[in-house]
Amino acid sequence: MGWNFDEPAKREGTNCIKYDLREETFGEKDVIPMWVADMDFNTPEFIVKALQNRLNHEIYGYTFRPTEYYLSIVRWLKTRHNWEVEKEWISFCPGIVPALNFSTLAFTQPGDSVIVQPPVYFPFFSAIESHGRNLVFNRLKEVEGRWVMDYNSLVDSINMKTKMIIISNPHNPVGRVWTGEELNNLAEICLKNNIIILSDEIHCDLVLPGYTHTPVASLSEKIAEITITCIAPSKTFNLAGLSTSSVIISNTVLRKLYTRVVDNLHIGGGNIFGTIASIAAYSHGHQWLEALLDYIDHNIDFVKDYCRKMIPEILPVQPEATYMIWLDCRKFGMTGKELQSFFVKNAGIGMNEGSTFGPGGEGFMRMNVATTHETVVNAMEKIEKAVAGLR
Repeated sequence: MGWNFDEPAKREGTNCIKYDLREETFGEKDVIPMWVADMDFNTPEFIVKALQNRLNHEIYGYTFRPTEYYLSIVRWLKTRHNWEVEKEWISFCPGIVPALNFSTLAFTQPGDSVIVQPPVYFPFFSAIESHGRNLVFNRLKEVEGRWVMDYNSLVDSINMKTKMIIISNPHNPVGRVWTGEELNNLAEICLKNNIIILSDEIHCDLVLPGYTHTPVASLSEKIAEITITCIAPSKTFNLAGLSTSSVIISNTVLRKLYTRVVDNLHIGGGNIFGTIASIAAYSHGHQWLEALLDYIDHNIDFVKDYCRKMIPEILPVQPEATYMIWLDCRKFGMTGKELQSFFVKNAGIGMNEGSTFGPGGEGFMRMNVATTHETVVNAMEKIEKAVAGLR
């Protein structure tokens, strides 16, 4: 079956953060929004039909998650990532960012240290600092245009107060799909130092052709015992507004600690439609996802080729996963604020400015290309024209 990703989605006037908050965010209401990590593609029809079918019931009272909710996740992870998960390991969370915060509360104490690997998804920072924990940076390294982990720096950053590391797997924003060897190296350091690995794997299904996602917890049983894995259908199927994700913990003791926080805060109930959408996505989403990945890959290739031929000042970092491109704009010699202003005011493009992702992000911009190819072409032409004015 074919899907038309070229069809423009009408998002304005729907309380959409990406579109309806453009003026508030960028000071301009007509910028092309290529920032918030959601897609300009309609949620697939098999999910919409499942939601419509539930709407027809006309009673939306208290519900629980059925067995199929868990089994659909189990089957999906086995099929797509060769990871065998037991139903009992899966806990609910209304989102990945809440899961990061709940995990910080569950597995660390005030004054403990938690490591992150910037430049990285910035809610990692607040999930640590907002609860009185110490934020420690283990910066990624650039090696010939590719970002890698710095294991020596990681070892040096560990002390008696270090209790947890939060990783982005695949990595947002640099787009790395960490290899099994890289993750094993990280895990061995954590095992040696009794450090919990909190792995944000929300982008695991958005791995581009030629790459393979490795769940940290799939590496070995002993690594799984120290790993908390966060997944969700939200990025993959454009369901972020339904606030439904899962936290997978095989270690019984850690799972009880996590569940206690969720229960104490009384946020484990979820919502009817998030449950229905999750089941539909993980039960019927394989073919649609393959078509989506092909389309996104095409957009990424276009941006890379366009920069190479027409805007050599911008060096796109090859993404191995996600629908974001990490654009190296350091040749412009601008500060982060200057870069943001240039792209907004001169090119009419709203993107995420790199320094917000922490140390190492200075001079970069994150571009979301999960939109129609026509929009990507339009955006690149605008950027080319703006850059030409600097020459």
